[in-house]
Amino acid sequence: MNIIDKINEKQINPNVPEFRVGDTVKVDVKIIEGKRERIQVFEGTVVARRGGSVSETFTVRKMSSGIGVERTFPINSPKISAITVVRKGKVRRAKLNFLREKVGGYRIKERGQK
Repeated sequence: MNIIDKINEKQINPNVPEFRVGDTVKVDVKIIEGKRERIQVFEGTVVARRGGSVSETFTVRKMSSGIGVERTFPINSPKISAITVVRKGKVRRAKLNFLREKVGGYRIKERGQK
């Protein structure tokens, strides 16, 4: 094991739950406003997951007042206090980019059900 692998091993967050593309997750993000710090929840569908090891990221999409909002988070970031899986989705794609063109809502089947 070389030096870079040892440094990367220390950076990985062990408290990340298992989730896939299509799952609905709640991401608790630490927001710093001046001297105050608070936690803001971002809940939506996981649209993409990319990278590996320390540099792995995932993109979450939600509808806010009829407008689609996407946000990309690094999985191992210290700004993420928790990730909670709300619903497990069943999809057949690695990236759900087609959801950007969908007008109105979209429905994803739940994993574990037929």
